[in-house]
Amino acid sequence: MKLFCFGFGYTANALVDRLGGRNVTIAGTRTRADADAASGIDITAYRGDGRTAAVVSALAGSTHILVSIPPDLEGDATVRDFGADLAQLPDLAWIGYLSTIGVYGDAQGEWVDENTPANPQSERSLKRLRAENQWRAFGATYKKHVDIFRLPGIYGPGRSMIEALRTGTAKRIIKPGQVFNRIHVDDIALALDAAMTAANVRQPGFGLYNVTDDEPSPPQDVVVFTAELLGLTPPPETGFAGAKLSPMGSSFYAENKRVRNTHLKSTFGLILKYPTYREGLVSILTSR
Repeated sequence: MKLFCFGFGYTANALVDRLGGRNVTIAGTRTRADADAASGIDITAYRGDGRTAAVVSALAGSTHILVSIPPDLEGDATVRDFGADLAQLPDLAWIGYLSTIGVYGDAQGEWVDENTPANPQSERSLKRLRAENQWRAFGATYKKHVDIFRLPGIYGPGRSMIEALRTGTAKRIIKPGQVFNRIHVDDIALALDAAMTAANVRQPGFGLYNVTDDEPSPPQDVVVFTAELLGLTPPPETGFAGAKLSPMGSSFYAENKRVRNTHLKSTFGLILKYPTYREGLVSILTSR
């Protein structure tokens, strides 16, 4: 098995950690070729700005592809630049594309699942949906197995409310009725591993999965719980109207939905390691 990761970042590293000890060759791209020189992983430079012979060469022998590069105005650069090369890989068994639950738009706090029509309301979510459709078309055209994973906010070691509280950047914003799903990076790796393994015995096709936790929760609850874990006083409550969020931060609060993960768990028989933020944050704190 050879796994090639377009956009070798936080999630790809978690997946590689999970695959450790197996007979797997790992390669991928980052914006700088020397970004992971010490790891022994073959990293090739790629900025989403055109097909290069170096990436084509590095792709040789790949059986599984993970794509996490953000899309541009035209959609996904990977399928645009290297779709023909991927189609010609003789042993390609699986492509996974990391998308966002943002494609559902605002559901006014109601539940959504994979059968809910996409209704993106921000430019970044429109780009993601366009990229999803490109990968769906690629799989249908070339008879390749493509799985799309819609993700909420990702947290994990080094990227959690723990760091925000310790550095004094956390805010306890109150917007009545607002909830968010989230997902620990290790549970993304768990889901990707399961999908990659299943692809080895499935016929080529298309899969769509929400990879989220079990408990959509008010963001202020996460702040208070984490502060209690750390023995800190939580930051004061701030009303949403006076929170002075960035345009991107405000756009997150403009969408309110509860996202089901039932399809993911039933398809692969998964039990999340961290079904809520509580287990995930405790694990981060106690593993240090």
